[in-house]
Amino acid sequence: MKKLFFLKPIFNFIAIGLLITTASRLFLFFLFKDRVTDTADYWFIFPIGLRMDLILLCYLSFLPALLLSFVPNNYIKYINKFIAYYSILFLFLILFVELATPDFVSQYDTRPNRIFLDYLIYPKEVIGMLLKSYLSSIIITFLILGIALYFALKKVKSLFYTQATDYKFRLLIFPLLVFLLFFGARSSLTSKRPINASNAVFSTDQLTNCLGLNSFYTVAYAAYSIKNEGNTKMYGKMDEEEAISRVKKYMDVTEFTDNSIPFLHVQKSDAILERPYNLVIFLQESLGAEYVGVLGGKPLTPEFDKLSKEGLLFTNLYCTGTRSVRGIEAVVTGFLPSPSESVVKLSNSQQGFFTIADALKRKGYETSFIYGGMANFDNMASFFNGNGFEDIIDQDDFDTDGKKYAFKGTWGYSDEDLAVKANEYFKSKGTRPFFSLMFSTSNHEPFEYPEGRIKGYDKKAATVNNSMKYADFSIGKFMEMAKKESYYKNTVFIIIADHNTRTFGKNLVPINKFHIPALIIGPNVPVGKVHSQLASQIDIPPTLLSYLGAKFETPMVGRNLSKIKAMTKGRSIMQFNDINAFRVEDQVVIMQPNLYPLQFKIVNDTTLISVKLDSELAKDALAHVVIAGNLYKQGKHKLREIKK
Repeated sequence: MKKLFFLKPIFNFIAIGLLITTASRLFLFFLFKDRVTDTADYWFIFPIGLRMDLILLCYLSFLPALLLSFVPNNYIKYINKFIAYYSILFLFLILFVELATPDFVSQYDTRPNRIFLDYLIYPKEVIGMLLKSYLSSIIITFLILGIALYFALKKVKSLFYTQATDYKFRLLIFPLLVFLLFFGARSSLTSKRPINASNAVFSTDQLTNCLGLNSFYTVAYAAYSIKNEGNTKMYGKMDEEEAISRVKKYMDVTEFTDNSIPFLHVQKSDAILERPYNLVIFLQESLGAEYVGVLGGKPLTPEFDKLSKEGLLFTNLYCTGTRSVRGIEAVVTGFLPSPSESVVKLSNSQQGFFTIADALKRKGYETSFIYGGMANFDNMASFFNGNGFEDIIDQDDFDTDGKKYAFKGTWGYSDEDLAVKANEYFKSKGTRPFFSLMFSTSNHEPFEYPEGRIKGYDKKAATVNNSMKYADFSIGKFMEMAKKESYYKNTVFIIIADHNTRTFGKNLVPINKFHIPALIIGPNVPVGKVHSQLASQIDIPPTLLSYLGAKFETPMVGRNLSKIKAMTKGRSIMQFNDINAFRVEDQVVIMQPNLYPLQFKIVNDTTLISVKLDSELAKDALAHVVIAGNLYKQGKHKLREIKK
């Protein structure tokens, strides 16, 4: 047995790694115990977790195993330092992401994933948010990391240094070592595919399922999956023609105009105007329906509630995702959600990708994006600049225009400052029609806003409820200012959320957290009317175009809700991390990576009952995701080229 001591670095690496991941899993279990224990057989998270942890640690042990087996004794001293620091590096990365996991789960209801990586790209905004909202967690994290580093450096030789041993024995034992590591990494000898995250799924509560994973694995898998953007095969395969046909049957379009762009069609208004109406989209950060009084939520939106009597209110509308870029994708481009990143951030959609701005620019509109923060966040500026937006006004413009504004916080200037800036900009427009996307910032952690504007709902100032009230105050202020200006009577306005706040729930897809408000106000828009039919965020841009008084060509698959027939079944599509939900009325098909789809009957937005899978509905669900991937990869969510 002494001859096996040369493998001590690997044994210790795996043992310490298991100690970190198991301790973290136990902590998470007790932290979310009330939620987790509602799941039958919840204890599966521990054997599944051990399996997934061994997979990770065995993969990471391959390089040390090769060095320990093949490097001659004369060079052992040279590899000792490498193996020691290699082991410490990965153990610290594992420890770091596990320490970051409780707060991430509390915010996103899952282990660290692509969002975790995305936030690393924007240190200024994210660090500011973390310091103001998670300071105690940061202190504890660095304290634990510091203590761990102290002991790691003190014990590095005893833990990760090996000694010279019989070289022939090492070569002899190598096949067995490789077999054990290979078996541990694949966790199976019979499966054709390596074990992956789908093997941790054993319940309909995605939070419970993700506790069976470890956070280094989920972050590493997110990084690995970036190369597969646009790939929808994780849900299944379908012939493109069949997918196109299935998507078209959910559209309210009978005539398509270009076979090379599958969904290109003409959308007409009731009346064609010599000068079409302006369009202003006021996109609200995280304004979920649960915070909107007129939708049965908390009494936080008196201004929105009052305005709802002046236009068309959507009471049964669902967003497509859980992040701002997903909301922008739906509202500005009408693109279908998919397991890939939003097209706002993908490389192949930075030019020549359809947006409302591009369509309106071709009709002679001036187009703009107005934002109180930095427009480069989430790649917005690049995407907008390449796809029809002429003016991009952001924090830098606020900083340099010489005017005094109410408040500048972590994420930029306040919502009322945005309202003032936008109103001044719209007043300056001449006779040409204009389109503008306004995007708010105040309703974002750490929930900062100027004092004296609202009567707080909570005693503590910096809360989501108070931030919602301030966002609503700013909506009211903007509309009040606009009504005093000449552009108002020629403008269609929509106030709509990008997504809800923290998205969580015991179901695979927490449908209630996708419910959002939308309100359209403008000439020829019904006043005091309610649209209660189930609808998706991707239906909003076609609906907006119908009120502008012009004819547009568009590749959007969403429905024009102003013309939809009462007997048409409502439809919504939701992407929750890597889970896709396709809902038609009270039936929802949920697709998870590399698993068979499941179907549920929706009693209400929080109660789902498992039912037998409708194979046709499941194919329709798959078709919409397949089409999203194909349109992106083939560059076919676009308008026809302008002939010069």
